[in-house]
Amino acid sequence: MSEFFVVLTTCPDEPAAARIARELIETGLAACVTRQPVRSTYAWQGHIEDHAEVLLIIKTLASRFVDLERRLKTLHPYEVPEIIALPVAGGSPAYLAWLSAAVAPR
Repeated sequence: MSEFFVVLTTCPDEPAAARIARELIETGLAACVTRQPVRSTYAWQGHIEDHAEVLLIIKTLASRFVDLERRLKTLHPYEVPEIIALPVAGGSPAYLAWLSAAVAPR
């Protein structure tokens, strides 16, 4: 298993995305959270939905994922937030060292 994860979640708007991103950084659960406007089409409660959202791309350690997921669920305004963790297969050694230091347990 990879030591590093990229976690994806979508938020309904920029204020929610900014609030969640800042909280994850301040609590040491993520080293960096990139926010990107996207448009999502999905099935929800028997309907096809199509909405503007903000995608959060969260860089963290695999060892912090359980805590990150728990915190995301409490912060997130969606009833069922997207929380998908992708293992990092490789990366710049200097960046990964910084990521490790930034997410070290506090």
